[in-house]
Amino acid sequence: MSQQNKNITFAYWVPNVSGGLVVSNIEQRTDWSYDYNVRLAQAAEKNGFDYALTQIRFTAGYNAENQHESVSFSHGILAKTSKLKVIAAILPGPWKPVLAAKQLATIDHLTQGRIAINVVSGWFRGEFDAIGEAWPEHDQRYARSEEFIRALKGVWTQDNYSFDGKYYQFKDYTLSPKPVQKPHIEIFQGGSSRAARDMAARVSDWYFTNGNTPDELKKQIDDIRAKAQQNGHQVKIGVNAFIIARDTEEEAKTVLQEIIDKANIQAVHAFGDATREAGAATLEGEGNWAKSTFEDLVQYNDGFKTNLIGTPRQIAESIVELKAVGVDLILSGFLHFIEEVEYFGAKVLPLVRELEAQQQSVETAKSA
Repeated sequence: MSQQNKNITFAYWVPNVSGGLVVSNIEQRTDWSYDYNVRLAQAAEKNGFDYALTQIRFTAGYNAENQHESVSFSHGILAKTSKLKVIAAILPGPWKPVLAAKQLATIDHLTQGRIAINVVSGWFRGEFDAIGEAWPEHDQRYARSEEFIRALKGVWTQDNYSFDGKYYQFKDYTLSPKPVQKPHIEIFQGGSSRAARDMAARVSDWYFTNGNTPDELKKQIDDIRAKAQQNGHQVKIGVNAFIIARDTEEEAKTVLQEIIDKANIQAVHAFGDATREAGAATLEGEGNWAKSTFEDLVQYNDGFKTNLIGTPRQIAESIVELKAVGVDLILSGFLHFIEEVEYFGAKVLPLVRELEAQQQSVETAKSA
């Protein structure tokens, strides 16, 4: 079965940092506590979500005044669920490959193969400065991340493994036990720059991109997949989306406008400045958020741009359109997480599956 014929999958952003998923003073019935996140994870796996993605922050900023560490928090969620796979965000720099490989392999055994990793190359220099970590220039951060991933794969799959890179070196290391997942724990990464896409086309299992229109996403996806094919590699695509599903389109758009009207202006501008500084250092002179407006930056991974805002039927049709351009996974954010995840599972997901089944029937008939 081709990937295009498989059902699209769904992940959600774990609110393990305070402030929710929008930089706004609007009421958010979302909490960063462990108890809330356990209830959310249990609701998500009951409502059709396959993955959850924890966030990694070391310092306050952009509404995230409090932050739980990602790997231990991921394990805490896994301990209270039975099907959900949790993707732990990790920064090369604070983590070294062998430590991460050992840590994640242990969690993989404790959870019967339900941990994954999101390798975050870093965009917030102030955070690295605060914890005394080096801040390589943009493309070198991706070069370091690529070494990190290659080292992880080697440790997870080989005995007496040696690595001699610019950033990491070790010799004749054997990890035992190795992960439950074969050939190795799933590896995700993000980014939209040339360096990020090229890295994904060489080493990553999954590539997360910021929210965008189907046409713009198709350009990125076609580019990555063509390069991956040249490398004898395959990569799946996840796209960020802030979902506002309501009974009427007018209600959904009213919520969106209220989020923007109540934006934390100072925090949004500070975030925009930090991302522009990071983007200016790319080879092409622009990064993830180069074309983002103030309104886009209120949701810090351009989630509004994906436009999953409206009625359940409108959102389901848009999701199937994203699938048609090559998207494999929707990485979802919500305003009021638990209740909206439940609404999504009850109202939107059945329509997505219905539309996918119809499309598959059409394709089957054409090929008969």
